[in-house]
Amino acid sequence: MIQGAIDVEGRCRHWHTLVDVVANKCRTCSGWFACSLCHAELTDHEFGAMPKDELCVMCGACGHQMTFAEYSAYKCPACGHAFNTGCALHAGTYFR
Repeated sequence: MIQGAIDVEGRCRHWHTLVDVVANKCRTCSGWFACSLCHAELTDHEFGAMPKDELCVMCGACGHQMTFAEYSAYKCPACGHAFNTGCALHAGTYFR
């Protein structure tokens, strides 16, 4: 389950365009969060960046879990749903 989401595809109050449909996994708590701001509101710890070679991103449209390399195509390899390319600006928060 994606925590901090406001709709069934994982869009939250912070990021909610049609392409904001990914969840990021926190290495610290293993939870899936719509964004790091939601994580900060719902937990008592810093967002732990995930290794890029592990399953660290989930498509909110179909639930497919992927590595950073798969995610970097900015569309889901399973269902083809487009992802927000602007998320690249926050890669340092989510991946190491």
